[in-house]
Amino acid sequence: MAQDGPEHPVNATLPGARPDPGAEVALPSPDAVVAFLQAHPDFLAERPDLFRVLAPPRRVHGERLADHMAAMLAAERRRVRSLEAEVDAAVTAGRAGYGLTIRVRLAVLALMRCTDVTETLRDEVSALLGMDNCALLSEQPDRRGVQPLPRGAIWRLMGTGRDAVVRANPTETELLHEEAAPLVVRDALVRVPVWTGVPTILALGTRDPHALPARQATATLAFLGRAVAAALAR
Repeated sequence: MAQDGPEHPVNATLPGARPDPGAEVALPSPDAVVAFLQAHPDFLAERPDLFRVLAPPRRVHGERLADHMAAMLAAERRRVRSLEAEVDAAVTAGRAGYGLTIRVRLAVLALMRCTDVTETLRDEVSALLGMDNCALLSEQPDRRGVQPLPRGAIWRLMGTGRDAVVRANPTETELLHEEAAPLVVRDALVRVPVWTGVPTILALGTRDPHALPARQATATLAFLGRAVAAALAR
């Protein structure tokens, strides 16, 4: 049974005529579209998605109503584009974050079986994470291979209450990354909570910004820092 409702001019047929499935449907004339919209004034209101593809008039007979409508439609389109960009960025960051999670899991396995933590960080973990530098730094080094830092440097670089931070514009790269500093365009500083309480961090540096995503990375990196602390305590 046919449903009652406004018939679109594209679908309109003569009374008693049967549409030919193989025939090409002709587009309605502008006058037919105008007549249809006048007969069904709620047609566009019931389909707001159409406003995103329509080009609104700038002014009608000197009235400002059309200007307001144009502004509203332009704002709506900008909002939609902004939301789409945010979604794309979130999806990209999610994929990058997932890749980092897999790499960190492999790095933790390497730390679990290693006998020399600093050597494993420098050689094996650095490669597993796709980093150009992976170094352990402490304000009071107590073993070979740990880079010294001035007292208060970690607080200055990371502040308080942060277990990990990804920096898109790294500073003090020579202090943190030494000979790898010229290569580093993005880095991460990860707190290593050693049992002695001495301020200690893991510095990761890379030439590839995608290797250290700005989003969804800090929790994974914080887990790596705790794994390093556990390996040092063995």
